[in-house]
Amino acid sequence: MNSMNADVLVIGGGPGGYVTALRAGQLGLTTVLVEEAALGGTCLNVGCIPSKSLIHVADSYHQACAHEKSTPFGIRVSQASLDFSATIRWKNDIVARLAGGVAGLLKKQKVTVLRGTATIEDGKTCSVSGENGQVRIAAAHLVIATGSTPMELKNLPFGGRVISSTQALALDRVPARLVVVGAGYIGIELGTAFAKLGCAVTIVESADDILPGWDAELTKPVAKRLEKLGVKVLTSAAADGLSRDGTQLLVRSGAPQNVLALACDRILVAVGRRARTDGFGLESLDLDMEGAFVRIDAQCATSMRNVWAIGDVTGPPMLAHRAMAQGKIVAELIAGLGHASFNDALIVERT
Repeated sequence: MNSMNADVLVIGGGPGGYVTALRAGQLGLTTVLVEEAALGGTCLNVGCIPSKSLIHVADSYHQACAHEKSTPFGIRVSQASLDFSATIRWKNDIVARLAGGVAGLLKKQKVTVLRGTATIEDGKTCSVSGENGQVRIAAAHLVIATGSTPMELKNLPFGGRVISSTQALALDRVPARLVVVGAGYIGIELGTAFAKLGCAVTIVESADDILPGWDAELTKPVAKRLEKLGVKVLTSAAADGLSRDGTQLLVRSGAPQNVLALACDRILVAVGRRARTDGFGLESLDLDMEGAFVRIDAQCATSMRNVWAIGDVTGPPMLAHRAMAQGKIVAELIAGLGHASFNDALIVERT
């Protein structure tokens, strides 16, 4: 097994991880970044960037369809059509170019990027199994930036017709009928996009309103827009699982005996995300946890000395810019620059 030493070892190449590595490299720290999939993490590869790309296409297509009828200003489209395979290729090209840009920035700052699966041995040692074989890394500081994954329901595990947001952004065709379980921002966003692409969309939410926890003054315009787009919304409704033949989603609403069967081609489960804390040996560390998340202080330090955690693995708000700000703070703290700390309420740093 090959071995190497580093000042900073970052596990996870998402927005938090690669920003930590970039800033550490800029500050002259010997830095190693381990990523088992694609650089850029959820946001760049299967989240913000591809979803906004899909939304852009959906808006353009929806507008073109609206112009099939004569408009007051004289534009008319004879018949709008959509080549969804071309849409996906275009989306994938955007993602690939941005991921390539991240790789280029890391190379410029002399960050060593190892592609493979990391296994933490202790707070200062990690082994990586990947394209370079087995590599053991000893580091003065360990930064955990492993992100999150879509949460599934026990009665609706991912597979077959049941998909996550990741799979929804990689479909080869627009489903004729889509049921979205969960009316949070991910479910609303993707449900709206697919409705604009011509899909018959039904949203199922167990709470009394869409976007639970948000102010009514903000949710009312969203509800009106969904209605205008023809999206059917069922609130105070719980997804009970699939019918025996797997072609319908069973939804319980109101009294226990009131069960609806919703025919669907795909079921998008968008009930939130969970911290990715398994699969890389985190249990070998004696870390304090806060529920399912790694507990950190205002400086993103864990309960173990020189072990840091940032981003989704530390809990909400699960936002890319939060992870980026945390990563910058951690790199500067490791380098001995000031005493910066992080405030979730403001998503800013203060000194």
